Amino acid sequence: METVNIKINGREYTVPKNSTILEAARYAGIEIPTLCYLKDINEIGACRICLVEVVGARGLVTACVYPVNEGMEVYTNTPKIRESRRMNLELLLSAHDKKCLSCVRSTSCELQKLCLEYGVEETHFGGAMPESTPDVSTSFLVRDNSKCILCRRCIAACRSLQDIGAIGANDRGFDTHVAPAFEKNLADTSCVGCGQCIVACPTGALYEKDDTQKVLDAIADPTKHVAICTAPSIRATLGECFDYAPGTDVEGKMVAALKRLGFDGVYDMNLTADLTIVEEATEFLGRVQNGGTLPMITSCSPGWIKYCEHYFPELTDNLSTCKSPQQMFGAMYKTYYAQKMGLDPKDIFFVSAIPCTAKKFEVTRPNQSAAGVPDVDVAITTRELGRIIKTAGINFRDLPDESFDAPFDIGSSAGAIFGATGGVMEAALRMAAEVILGKKLEKLEFEDIRGIAGIKRATYKLGETEIRVAVVSGTANAKKLLDAVKSGEEKLDFIEVMCCPGGCVNGGGQPTQPASVRNTINLREVRAAVLYNDDKNAELRRSHENPAVDILYKEFLGEPGSHKAHEILHTSYIKRGL
Repeated sequence: METVNIKINGREYTVPKNSTILEAARYAGIEIPTLCYLKDINEIGACRICLVEVVGARGLVTACVYPVNEGMEVYTNTPKIRESRRMNLELLLSAHDKKCLSCVRSTSCELQKLCLEYGVEETHFGGAMPESTPDVSTSFLVRDNSKCILCRRCIAACRSLQDIGAIGANDRGFDTHVAPAFEKNLADTSCVGCGQCIVACPTGALYEKDDTQKVLDAIADPTKHVAICTAPSIRATLGECFDYAPGTDVEGKMVAALKRLGFDGVYDMNLTADLTIVEEATEFLGRVQNGGTLPMITSCSPGWIKYCEHYFPELTDNLSTCKSPQQMFGAMYKTYYAQKMGLDPKDIFFVSAIPCTAKKFEVTRPNQSAAGVPDVDVAITTRELGRIIKTAGINFRDLPDESFDAPFDIGSSAGAIFGATGGVMEAALRMAAEVILGKKLEKLEFEDIRGIAGIKRATYKLGETEIRVAVVSGTANAKKLLDAVKSGEEKLDFIEVMCCPGGCVNGGGQPTQPASVRNTINLREVRAAVLYNDDKNAELRRSHENPAVDILYKEFLGEPGSHKAHEILHTSYIKRGL
């Protein structure tokens, strides 16, 4: 690696040659503040918070885009710099709704934090405020431009990460604002609800539709039986809401907190992740053996499903017809469990705790009502779950570890790895390979499809059968792969697609982290490591060997792929187009 010698605040450092001043300062242990910068996503120098002094330069320069060179002298914290940053913060506040106490991002807002650090309580700049009406048109998120600082991180996430571009910068000058083209409501665009704009936003300009009151009202209603299941990745991320380091497994404390909230049942979605695999692998093998539509594409990610319906409607027949684990759980609870316990499905209020904002849209989709009522009543994000626990006065960090409730407490580690990109494919291959070969695999890890790369490919020879697979996360990567499939360049049998880059561990409903963390810690990797560690140490590692799934088939569904299973566990899609 080539290096250069520079001075920062009077001290000499050797740093990589192609660094920016921002990156070089990090090597020296100095954090230069930013608001608009997100590494590899939004590097535009727009907010002017990262201004520094470079000896010989004309005026202050933006550290996030200014490259270092041999002999450069940089100052990062002079009175001139601090006054400039303070001025820029005041200018941002002059067009900002300062109702911080009621803002969903209070105490986790990057603008609020910088104002506190620089002693900015008010702004000296009065006058007009931009007009703004929150866009509440979707079922999954709210856009409130009164809190927007025009950092454009949300725009970059939508365009660069996802290649969708549902929002952009409209108008010019003082009237500049973020919105869909032609001032459409977000619900009238091809937005897929992934929520990557929310986790990119440094303020409270974007947030999920809050359904916490619906959950609390249901718990308080004595006529309702209220149950909740938690997605695999929640145990790896919920701790961040309570100041645990990213990558901390808090499953036991999470279950304990949910029980103290008053739910009638607290369950592990790993169970229906296993059920999904049994149905999906059966469907895949049926397509392979009977000349069905290939490649088959997974259907667990609702953001991906909506993306496919908008951008690749001709490939909706390739989608697995399996409902997602979330929807399968609600469907089984309101059919099998309701029948077993003598409950009226109308009296059951079923909640999922999920890493995904698009799941809020999924609960409203057609053909998701196996018992004649919605399979799932409310989907709440990891962030919402954290807020409910806090407002209930539960001391999360002091809780003992507790276990999920029977009879839905058994889940394999194959179901657990659903939360990471490649996990669904690996779980499905564990079953498909053993069915094709007629024997148990000695090694269950399919390492070729692990990791956080956007597109992964592998070919597996199983006896006389060759299976060509691909794993993709992020819709920008999905577009590249599916264009190649359509053109005939890629020949594949089975494709896993996750809407969010890195999979559910990086979902749009996960805890927000400031740019200083997102730019230096690979959140996808450390969160996914929790799930793979669970898998490595588990006794039950095959979805098709889950005894609880066995009981569901023996007592209710019949066999995988049966007519009853299709009625309850499968769904249909819409060719939306653009």
